[in-house]
Amino acid sequence: MLQGTGSNVGKSLLVAGLCRAAVRRGLTVRPFKPQNMSNNAAVTMDGGEIGRAQALQALACGIEPHTDMNPVLLKPETDIGAQVIVHGKRRATLKARDYARLKPELMAAVLESFERLKSQADLVIVEGAGSPAEINLRSRDIANMGFAAAADVPVVLIGDIDRGGVFAQLVGTKVVLDPEDAARIKGFIVNRFRGDPSLFDDGYRMIAERTGWRGFGVLPWFAKAALLPAEDALDLQPFGDGAVRIACLALPRIANFDDLDPLKMHPDIRLEMVHPGQPIPGDAAVVIIPGSKSTRADLAFLRAQGWDIDLKAHYRRGGRILGICGGFQMLGRSIADPHGIEGEAGATEGLGYLDVQTVLSPDKRLTRVMAVHEPSRLQVAGYEIHLGRTDGADCLRPFAHVGDLPEGARSSNGQVEGTYLHGLFTSNAFRDAWLKALGVSASEFCYDSKVDAVLDELAIHITKHLDVTRLLELSR
Repeated sequence: MLQGTGSNVGKSLLVAGLCRAAVRRGLTVRPFKPQNMSNNAAVTMDGGEIGRAQALQALACGIEPHTDMNPVLLKPETDIGAQVIVHGKRRATLKARDYARLKPELMAAVLESFERLKSQADLVIVEGAGSPAEINLRSRDIANMGFAAAADVPVVLIGDIDRGGVFAQLVGTKVVLDPEDAARIKGFIVNRFRGDPSLFDDGYRMIAERTGWRGFGVLPWFAKAALLPAEDALDLQPFGDGAVRIACLALPRIANFDDLDPLKMHPDIRLEMVHPGQPIPGDAAVVIIPGSKSTRADLAFLRAQGWDIDLKAHYRRGGRILGICGGFQMLGRSIADPHGIEGEAGATEGLGYLDVQTVLSPDKRLTRVMAVHEPSRLQVAGYEIHLGRTDGADCLRPFAHVGDLPEGARSSNGQVEGTYLHGLFTSNAFRDAWLKALGVSASEFCYDSKVDAVLDELAIHITKHLDVTRLLELSR
């Protein structure tokens, strides 16, 4: 089990790289994360949803993602509450205090999934969540040491030297942990080192002396990590230096933003994340309104930022607008939430670029789909993960067809499009056709193949700098 000294220290990427490294050694491998908190989810073949990081890790293992790989998923809807997904299905929306009471019950679901994965593989590589140093949460923990103790799994602790304070991260964690939990940690990894790793030899030795833990290596910064699907919204940064700018609104509860990943790889694209306090760039060819876990709240935030005014100017200049999932709902005339599913019951006026209306309902649509993009007649592979139904006159001018059923909507002049299809830009021919309208030439790369190649490079990078053999021996 890889645990971290904090959030976003590189656990997900390290698990993915170790999974691929082990597969390259001929092992059958499964990834596992007992509890994840993310609004960036993936739809599995068994009709559920898990964290996007576990889907990437499954790809690193050469297998389809399954709900057992992330049995508990928390999807924040407010600052104090989250949707609770258990074995891929929505169980409830709870405040943090109420969720804490549920944790002991959820441990059974976690261990059930873990045992199933163990029976299928030579090796299971587990990812922790946050930090085990959050000792106030230890008594009911299912994500870090609580799980490690219940499942009798050895732990390796990851520190992030790039953010500074790596000595305090690693040594401090040892100090605050209960001695039994500290004894479960078999070693440490220093991650994201920039420069010559040999310059850290003394520091590395000091950490080993202070903690009594074995060092498994210092891992240099892996620049191509930015090309892999990210799970944490903290990773949303501008990417690329192409001549054509695509702007995406960085909403507070942005969801499933991996939709953007294939665009980052195109050499002619500059993907610009528009963060709070920033205007929408006036030279953007397209503005993307992404998915949201709390659509009406994020629409209110959009207006508070003045982005609705920027969108009007963008539209008058002839710029295009694409709304995906929650962004599609925002582009309509209204969003109604009569049951209070995403917050207080009520209705919100939409941006009005599409003649459609959305009504949210408790039933969640979770499915992988093959669609045909209406204007280009090209196939689009994607997935749907949303609440509610959208209808209206512009739905008669659909974005795509799923079988005989229309999907999404387009404005009469073609400037504005809305769709529930996540992952649409992974379809290479469709992506090239959609970008061609912006004057972007065909990219001639296969997105899936490029991600797979980066995972191989990551595995080679990890094998070169870490003692992978000894890491894998911990599982014996």
